[in-house]
Parts: sequence; C-alpha cells; structure tokens
Amino acid sequence: MVRALAAFLEFCHLVQRAILDEDDLIAIDNALARYHAERQIFQDEGIIDTFSLPRQHSMTHYRPLIQEFAAPNGLCSSITESKHIKAVKEPWRRSSRFEALKQMLIINKRLDKLAAMRVYFRVRGMLAGTWFDPPLLIDRPPFEEQRRKDDEDDDGDDVDVPRRDILGEVTLAKVPFSPKTYSRNLHILAREPSHPRLPELLRRFLYEQTTVNPTHTPKDTPLELCPRYHGKVFTYPSAVAEFYAPSDLSGIGGMRRERIRATPRWRNGPARYDCVFAEADTALPGFQGMHVTRALLFLSVRHRDIVYPCVLVNWYSAVGTAPDPDTGLWVVTPDVDYNNRLVESVVHIDCLLRGAHLIGKSNGNEFILRGMKHTDTLDIFPSFFVNKYADHHSHEIAF
Repeated sequence: MVRALAAFLEFCHLVQRAILDEDDLIAIDNALARYHAERQIFQDEGIIDTFSLPRQHSMTHYRPLIQEFAAPNGLCSSITESKHIKAVKEPWRRSSRFEALKQMLIINKRLDKLAAMRVYFRVRGMLAGTWFDPPLLIDRPPFEEQRRKDDEDDDGDDVDVPRRDILGEVTLAKVPFSPKTYSRNLHILAREPSHPRLPELLRRFLYEQTTVNPTHTPKDTPLELCPRYHGKVFTYPSAVAEFYAPSDLSGIGGMRRERIRATPRWRNGPARYDCVFAEADTALPGFQGMHVTRALLFLSVRHRDIVYPCVLVNWYSAVGTAPDPDTGLWVVTPDVDYNNRLVESVVHIDCLLRGAHLIGKSNGNEFILRGMKHTDTLDIFPSFFVNKYADHHSHEIAF
C-alpha cells in the first residue's frame, strides 16, 4: 500500500511541473505503471471491488494530452466540472426549464458581453473608485510589500519580481534579536545551554572564510591558527529564502519566498528550529549533491570590515546511496561525534538553499510515545525521511 501511494504521489507531482521534457514523460509512464501494479493490494485485501474511478482513469490520458497541449502546470482535474457549473448548471437554474437550451445560450451570451463591457470601461477609467474596480495586488504600495517581507509571521508567499537565474538565495531577517533575548557578546552568548562551542566554531568559520587555499579543513585546523573574534554578534530569529519555483504558487517571474526560523520561542510556545537544504556538490544530481541541516542560530559578524552572515547548524547524513525503495524518499540520520554529541558547525548563509521537511522514521518495531508533540519530532526519532512531496519545488530538487 505504501508503494502504491508513493507511485501515485510521484505521478501527481510529475504531471504538475511547469516544464516537462522527454525524460519527464518517461518518468510519468513509469510512475503510472508502478501505481497500476501496486494498487492491486487494495483489491486483494477486499478494501475495494473495482478500480472504476473517473479520476484514476484520467491518469492514462495525461501523457498524450501533454504531448498535444503542453504541460498542464497545476491545472485541476475538476476544471471541467467547474466550467460545467458556470456554463450549464447556473444558466439552467435561471431559465424557465421549458425549452431551456435557447435561454441558456442567451444567458451565457449576455454574461460574456457584460464581462467584456466591464473590462472596456475599466481600461477607460470609467469604473475608478466604484465597487466594480477593486484594488489589484500589483497596485500594492511599496511600503506594504516591504512590510510583508519583514513580517515574522509570514511563513511564505509568491514574489512578484522578474525571474533570476539562481537556484536559491537566502538572506537574514531585517530585524535582529534584542540584546535581552540573545547577548551580543560572543562569550556570554556561549553560556547558553545550546551554544557552548560557538566561539570555537566561529573561529573555524572565519579561518575558512579568510584563508586562501587552506591546507586543512575547518574541523581539522589547529585552533591556534584560527583568528580570534572579539566583536559584536548579531543574532536573528529567521532568514528569508527566495528561489525559482514555477511549479508552485509563485509570482509573475516564477519566484517564491519562504521563511526559515531558528528561535527559542515561537508564538509564545516551544522553540522552533527549521531544517534546511544545503548545497554540497552542484555537479551531482538531486539530493546526491545536497545536505540536510537544522538551523540553530542565525547570526552575523563583522571581521576585518567584512560582514559575514552565517548560521549555526546540525548536520544530517544520507543512509545509503539511493532513496528508500518503498517510499521513494531519502533517509537521513543526525551526525554525531565520538562522544555521541550532535555535530555542529558555523557555515555561510550562502550555503543554504531553502527549507526542508523531515518525517520521523521508526525502526519498525517501536510505537510512538503517547503525549509526544510534533515539536519534539526532530529530537526523538533516530532517522528521518526527506519529504520531497512537501511541495513541487522540493520534488524537483530532492529526487
């Protein structure tokens, strides 16, 4: 059953991509074939008697219709029913029910004329300031758009900016934490229970950023070779990721924005530390060229008159060299050192791509603890599925 659902989700995400090539069409055929083979379990177990469902039957027509009419790009399969309501059912209700076809055609004709007339009047400015001329989203004042961007309660939205040839870009929030929340003194900040190694990790980060052709990796570099830092440390509750995601709800340029959070208290509740995709090797396809990290603290420091936006993270490593065969999802586990402590490091914010969604994975013979909250998931489970079905952009990059 899990394999059937995985094949169905794979098919749904493939056909809703904004751009489809020949390889995608082959993947659609393979996903559909797997679904038809794996769904037999529902009939064998007596859950259903037949698969005669219109929506499932329509799946067989997607490939030829895509080849004939191009990518549907999120077109809902209920569109024919919604158009039927507008063009048939509503005019029928307005008719006298006697020889209704002629009346329905006249009703539709007059509605089309009214819609065209409204557009014409609006272009000429004849409806300005009336009920028929509601404000458009594109007319939003610049300060309102900036307020939305800086709003900490905004988890994500489309971005009405031209497309940029970038996979993703992450920037820190505009407003840092107040000194009452996090001290701006590095050594006082290190007294926090969750950040005791921050001074050491920050020194290793600065060594990596300031050294040309370093002979050691940051973690293997002797600490005495790493520059000391005595300046202020500004911490931030979140960062904003912008990326090109035309298959999801996005702006006119295909750009989308989401907020990545690392805060000790979220909406007067428990802490929230989001997971993030981080780039590793852009030459490798999909998830093979990425890591999953968990953001613990967003910060910026100034060293030698250069501002370094960075983040303290935990690391997750992939289990195996391929996704799980049943779910089609990659499995990751938290990295730990020889003392069984979570591996942490400070990395530049440019390494981050966008948010990642992890699903807890048990060992197969364990039950979920009664009373466990969703906010504890990342601290309890030993391993996790990387959810590529969180949205269409995740599906395109985490295969």
